[in-house]
This record gives sequence, structure tokens and C-alpha cells, in this order.
Amino acid sequence: MALWRGTSPLILASQSSARKMLLANAGLEFEAVTADIDERGIQASSNLSNPREIALLLAQEKAKAVSVGHPGSYVIGADQTLALGMGLFNKPAGRAQALAQLRDLAGQTHELNSAVAVAQDGRILFDYVSVARMTMRPMSEAELSAYLDAAGEAVTRSVGAYQLEGLGIHLFERIEGDHFTILGLPLLPLLAFLRSEQLIAV
Repeated sequence: MALWRGTSPLILASQSSARKMLLANAGLEFEAVTADIDERGIQASSNLSNPREIALLLAQEKAKAVSVGHPGSYVIGADQTLALGMGLFNKPAGRAQALAQLRDLAGQTHELNSAVAVAQDGRILFDYVSVARMTMRPMSEAELSAYLDAAGEAVTRSVGAYQLEGLGIHLFERIEGDHFTILGLPLLPLLAFLRSEQLIAV
């Protein structure tokens, strides 16, 4: 039985494999559409410095941008920021930048701010931000190099140079927060909203 009750297809404004997996595992049929927005430009022009607010703004802008081109559809936008204090990290451009990020994060506790927004016809209907606190263990240069060798190009696909669902788990000694927040989609609040709109069957 299909769970989605909407008259138009559900759309995820992302090509993130983790976000697609979370929605698929929840039994939702959806289309994945890339949000063609200038994330760094939007962030710069917003003058926001709070990592949670930046994540929320970008999730909203992705959802709105895709929803304008898909009239009537509910569009899910999501974004995640990694903050060490008020310092923001972006996806590393290569191994050298990944190593520099890991040196900064090793032995420290950072925050992952995961935001989700739902838009329809360019209007935000729902948004939410959840936070996970991640404590990396102290690591030697040899350990960092061994991790980077093993992880390969995957380190450039995620902010902080790790994917917790993969080899990145070896970097941590403590994690506070739910699995969905860490993977970049606050799934329980999102499902609660869709249920409140009578868009899913369970």
C-alpha cells in the first residue's frame, strides 16, 4: 500500500544519498530534484552568523526554489551546518582541506545543525532545526592519515570530512543527538507535519 496521499508527487529538493535513503526507508515515494541555488551567495547576503539560522535559511530557499517549478507539490528542503563554536565548516575541497578540518575537530565537540523545510508553490508551510553534539577523539597525524587513506574521495562529500554511517564512525568517542539529525534530515518532525496535513496514511 502506498503511504503518500498527496494529489501531487512528494519532492525532495536534494540529491543527498543519505536523505533519499531516509525517506525511502520510511516508505515514502518521492522525486529527487536538485535545488539550483547559490548557497554561499545566499548565506553571504543574509548577514546571518548563527549556524542554526543559516541551515534553516538554506533549507527554506531550496524548498521554495524547487516548489516554484512544481506547482501543487509539497517540496522538502534540507540543509546542515557544522559549527565549532561560531566557526562554520564547509565541505572540504580535497584531502589537504579535509586534513585541516579534522585537525581542528579532533578532541573537540562540534554541533551539527540539521534543518528541514516544506514548501508549496513558493510558500513555506513548515520548518524545523535539530541539533546533534559530536565529540571527536584526539587523533595523531598517523591516525588522521590512515583515516583519509581509507575513506578516499568520500571525505569531500560531507562537511567535516566524515560520514558517520561509514568510516567516519572511527573518529568519535561520544555522540549526543538522533540518527536522523546526524544524517541531515530531522525525520520525525517532518513525518509529524506530513501526518498533520493528512498526507501520509500512517
